[in-house]
Amino acid sequence: MVGDPARLRELEIFAAVVAEESFSAAARASGLTPSAVSKAVARLERRLGVRLVARTTRGLTLTAEGRDFHLRAVSILCALEEAEREATTGGRPIGTVTIATSASYGHHTLYPALRPLLAEHPDLDVVVRQNDAVVALLDAEADIAVRAGEMPPSAMLVRSLGHGPRLVVGSPAYLAARGVPRTPDDLADHDLIDFTYQRHKPTWPYRPESGPPGVRIRASDGEGVRHMALAGLGLARLTEFVVRADLAAGRLVSVLDDAGPPETEPFHAVWLKSGGPLPARIRLVLDHLAAHGRIDPPSH
Repeated sequence: MVGDPARLRELEIFAAVVAEESFSAAARASGLTPSAVSKAVARLERRLGVRLVARTTRGLTLTAEGRDFHLRAVSILCALEEAEREATTGGRPIGTVTIATSASYGHHTLYPALRPLLAEHPDLDVVVRQNDAVVALLDAEADIAVRAGEMPPSAMLVRSLGHGPRLVVGSPAYLAARGVPRTPDDLADHDLIDFTYQRHKPTWPYRPESGPPGVRIRASDGEGVRHMALAGLGLARLTEFVVRADLAAGRLVSVLDDAGPPETEPFHAVWLKSGGPLPARIRLVLDHLAAHGRIDPPSH
């Protein structure tokens, strides 16, 4: 039966097993015996007709069916928790919203945007998990993720945070020492800065006649790339919002502006489909980011 409380309890126990990565640890967290936890998961597997958890010598792993079911189970439990919270708070945005984002978006856009939001909503808390590499929302334990690039079809919902041109920039000291590149072919004579991880599009797509550009130094996030450029270590290619203040202050200079229209990079806020109404706290943050967390260049 849909309203059977035992079924809900089984979901809670299964979620605890996944979170604790152990039947015995889940038992301690749930106030049950390891045997009771094991039996609850076994009942759940029998009712579903699939295996959810595989025991190995290294611990527990989820089967493919287990991963899919865990996603839905967590969604159901979160929706229940949110319904209870909103019932007792009159629908006020209250609780914690976790945002997974890149270092660059965090430093240059998200953190300044959070101040008025938190000032207006004292019952709202925000946790930021900063990582430039794309991490699954569940793996990042996040409610919302901010991601760059075109979004493929998925189980996520998307809200646009704008588009920004990708610019090639260098410090005045570096350009004075090495010269200003006038065409993409000139990049073969320069030190280029790149990321340590593979991006959805290459940082340096140019193919000079003299050969591909040479990358001598890499960083694990956009802020690292930016600071390397500021230090005069080479040329960087970054989305405009990351270097906007540096360009205005003359700390960096944009080059190759006449080499053709710049490629633009879209940014999005994404969240998982839940099958129910969006919690007030998440809806509030998404609305705020859509209004105050955009990366578009300012209009003149």
